[in-house]
Amino acid sequence: MYFTDRGIEELEERRGDEEFTFAWLASKLRAFVDTNPEFETPVERLATYLARDDEDLDD
Repeated sequence: MYFTDRGIEELEERRGDEEFTFAWLASKLRAFVDTNPEFETPVERLATYLARDDEDLDD
């Protein structure tokens, strides 16, 4: 288990039954990067991964 899995598990336990829009998620990611600019690159990579999840990411 990666250390980050603990955060993912907490997210699933606390909010796993909720529904959300991608607009809400995008807003939360922007707010997170505004508060934590050092995470801009990892958040950008995550957002790109989620946006292209059904495509080949090796390009």
